Parts: sequence; structure tokens; C-alpha cells
Amino acid sequence: MKSTNNVMSHKGYVGTVEYSEDDACLFGRIVGIRDIISYEGESVTEIRKTFVEAVEDYLRHCAQTGKEPNKPYSGKFVLRVDPALHAHLAVKAQANNMSLNQFAAEVLAQA
Repeated sequence: MKSTNNVMSHKGYVGTVEYSEDDACLFGRIVGIRDIISYEGESVTEIRKTFVEAVEDYLRHCAQTGKEPNKPYSGKFVLRVDPALHAHLAVKAQANNMSLNQFAAEVLAQA
């Protein structure tokens, strides 16, 4: 069985799944974008359906209004480290015939 860690995805967008004991329902929001988009449901099937609908509604609204939809992630981020660590990682990358970016991506993927 595959664990999803309380998240789901559709068209590159990731949504959370949480449970509200007070309201006896599942709810969530799309994460990784600036816009605030939420959804809810009373079952796993329903929360998945409302999540997909929220993504599709968001993309449709952006297309209709001419707004560029927020992209979940660009694949780029800046990481500041101690210069000694930077040098150590650069040497390890070179020793493995990799660029520092390739080496860092491989190490991060294992985390």
C-alpha cells in the first residue's frame, strides 16, 4: 500500500487533506502557490473530487481573466551554506563526475 502523507496532486498542484473533528469533515488547501484555494468533503472520494474541481476552476478562472496561474514550483531555489560546506560539496560532486547542482539534487532526493 502506498502512503500519501495527507497530500494529493493534480496537474502539478499539491493539496493537503486534514480532518476537522468539530465539523466532521475533511478539508484542505492547495499549497505551494500564493493564491488561497481551499476545498472540503465528507469522504476520501469527495475530497479528491473537490480538490480536482478546485484546481480546474482555478485554471479556468485564470484563463477567463487573463491572469497567469501561479505555478506550484519552478524547480529553482537558493540555498545558502557555509563556504567550507560549499567547497566540500563541490569536491564530492567533482569526484563523482557531477555538477554541484546534480550532486545536490541527488542528495536532496534521498532526504
